[in-house]
Amino acid sequence: MSIEHDTTSSKNQPASAASVEVPSNIQKQSLGQLLRGDLGFIPVLATFVAIVIYFQITTNGLFLLPVNISNLLQQIATTGIDALGVTLVLLLGEIDLSVASVGTFGAVVMGVLINYHGFSAWEAILCGILAGAIAGTINGLFIALLRIPSFIVTLAASIFYSGLLINLLKGQATLIIHDDTVLAIAGSSNSFLPDILGVGLPTVVLVLYALGLVFDQVARRRAGLRTKPLLRLIAQIVIAAVAVEGIVFVLENTPSTGGKFLGVPNSTAILFGLILIMWLVLTKTTFGRHIYAVGGNAEASRRAGINVTGIRIAVFTLCSTLAAIGGIVAASYANAVATQINPTLLLDSIAAAVIGGVSLFGGVGSVWSIVLGALIIGSLENGLDLKSQTTDVKQMVEGAVLLIAVTVDAVVRRLQARSGR
Repeated sequence: MSIEHDTTSSKNQPASAASVEVPSNIQKQSLGQLLRGDLGFIPVLATFVAIVIYFQITTNGLFLLPVNISNLLQQIATTGIDALGVTLVLLLGEIDLSVASVGTFGAVVMGVLINYHGFSAWEAILCGILAGAIAGTINGLFIALLRIPSFIVTLAASIFYSGLLINLLKGQATLIIHDDTVLAIAGSSNSFLPDILGVGLPTVVLVLYALGLVFDQVARRRAGLRTKPLLRLIAQIVIAAVAVEGIVFVLENTPSTGGKFLGVPNSTAILFGLILIMWLVLTKTTFGRHIYAVGGNAEASRRAGINVTGIRIAVFTLCSTLAAIGGIVAASYANAVATQINPTLLLDSIAAAVIGGVSLFGGVGSVWSIVLGALIIGSLENGLDLKSQTTDVKQMVEGAVLLIAVTVDAVVRRLQARSGR
């Protein structure tokens, strides 16, 4: 039986109830229809702008001082790097509760090897990152092969590494780092890019980001897939360009206490470099497309021939590797490693990903989304610090923001499901 349609004759036939033809003139959308659509980064950006305006007013202009912006970017580096790993796991529809403890574990391994075993800085850093990768692989094996829920596996891992930290430091609460190479990452006056790199690298990343958006738009149009409205595409590129070049200008003209211009922090460059790499992996490789496929429908992916088990192991390995890198950056910034795990780092990392638009249900989100998410979380902490608010207030505010973000994500997905999107 033929399923072909005569397009010429169909013009003279009345439209059936099952017609899927898209009208050329799109009517004005109601609020419900708008919520069912893809608003992209606009709500998150609006939230960030509102936070900035609020703190700029209530701190009497302190919030947008160049020195505070530089401090803010350095403060969110670890959260952003950890959120990048969390994003990969969330794209699978899984969760990793061990990122904070594994990150601290990688940093402690580095510190112990430098201080007690005579390793060079780079050898110790590589061993710390490798320790994180091994921890992630173990998580992935339990989750992918033994089918144990990721919540249980990573919670157990978090508890285990919390104890292992105490064992490695032999009961010592803090181990001071004196190595200049490690401190130069994020913890000294030399932790800033030379001017030519501070200006050039962000511009290169910006150009690659814009070209990626344009090429993706063209490819989707050629494939007959739904594309972004042209105005939104242009706005996305323009806003990114203004934000990036504006921040670079501010950082390159931020004086230190000695009158020297600081520039772009190394930790910020590391964060955006990792985001760029993961973005290329997710959007330009088969492995990245398989991550989205498994997160969207694991069973369908398995039947399509995708190695679902391998994808899960690889993603949890990447997540813990990134956590170890984040831990090393945090250790450099603090000039020390410690047995005490940052109690809010896990919350902040998950919140940065979810607030940025990564779905907790898998298959939806972009690594670039963590930039705005991390900035929102970091701005809340930084602004509340400037207002001399206590830890309890900061945690309550962050928890409320996370709950709102998760609720919005769940509601929007239900609306989209009802409309068949």
